[in-house]
Amino acid sequence: MAAAAKLVERSCDAIDINLGCPQSIAKRGKYGAFLQDDWELLKKIVSAMSKAISIPISCKIRVFEDIEKSIKYALMLQEAGCKLLTVHGRTREQKGPLTGIASWDHIKIIKNAVSVPMFANGNIQCLEDVHRCIEYTKVNGVMSAEGNLTNPAIFEGINPISWEIALEYLDLVESYTCPTSFIRGHLFKIFHKIFSCPDNNDERELLATGQNINDFKKVCIMLREKYLPYHLGLKHFEDEGNFTRQGFDLILPPWICQPYVRMTPQEHTEKMDLIRKNLLENNDTSVKRNNDDPDENTISKKKLKKLKRIMRRPLKPDASQHGRPGEICVSDVCPNPLGGKCAFKMCKKCCRNKCFEEDLDCAGHRILVHTRRQVARKFSLEHDKIKSFEDKT
Repeated sequence: MAAAAKLVERSCDAIDINLGCPQSIAKRGKYGAFLQDDWELLKKIVSAMSKAISIPISCKIRVFEDIEKSIKYALMLQEAGCKLLTVHGRTREQKGPLTGIASWDHIKIIKNAVSVPMFANGNIQCLEDVHRCIEYTKVNGVMSAEGNLTNPAIFEGINPISWEIALEYLDLVESYTCPTSFIRGHLFKIFHKIFSCPDNNDERELLATGQNINDFKKVCIMLREKYLPYHLGLKHFEDEGNFTRQGFDLILPPWICQPYVRMTPQEHTEKMDLIRKNLLENNDTSVKRNNDDPDENTISKKKLKKLKRIMRRPLKPDASQHGRPGEICVSDVCPNPLGGKCAFKMCKKCCRNKCFEEDLDCAGHRILVHTRRQVARKFSLEHDKIKSFEDKT
């Protein structure tokens, strides 16, 4: 971590360590909010980073249910060298449909205990929430996640028209490129309320399958052509009654950027219990179950399908399934199966590390470290010759 910090030290004003991610992948990788179980390791990380570089280190954390433990946690990070603290007022378990309300009481008490500047995170859905949070907790600043995603103008204190803010975002994307999946995800957040209407299935489908900026701009234009007459007052939106019939209680029209309001954990539990009850009463064997892994963490449908597929196709007795030998990677600390064509009898990760450290190639895994380094050396040599010639002339 200290070495990584040194790499970017001259390119930024501070480095933030995210200790708040509650996702299952963070548990498997032992990072994010799951590092809060190892205070000694965290203390070493923050201390090593803060001593290695000249710019400040900040940390974003989640709270424990026990307020006293949360205070000790924050003070430990401060003593280790954290110069700014962001406190998300939810526990590690408050995620997905069980997110619930963030505790500003935790944030307020932690702020009174620490001496470094502190930001608050949680329950920020509009600019008024920002002012209320700062007034109540006395923090130095506020962060917003979902509120900022559904309304990128949240800190300006306005609720813009969704297609206008989306087109502005797409203009930025053309100047600062990023993966298509990132763009699609942001647009789905901006259009979350308007896509709640079944009349917009065509636009939703185009956004889901679009592959370039022009497809995404077309979605914005289609929505603008459909809803601009309502926004200008040329047509009465209530006449259509789409959202009223669907049971939506709208404070703002659906084409306006607005907060994403989750149902409470209690409402979610009651809803799921009702669904299961109805299915059981109708003798429906396809009762929806929670997608949980052995550690009782919710997993994606994609991951669940993969696990089911593995269960349907267990390893054959002759260990020859899919051309794999069924043997384990020869590395002493790796339990993964080795690649079927690996030259070193290793899994891909260990093979990549070996090739990198020993300057080797593995045709089986298509890892060409040695070859690419040779090309780089040749290029560097040619570059030096050209530079030397230019200097002489």
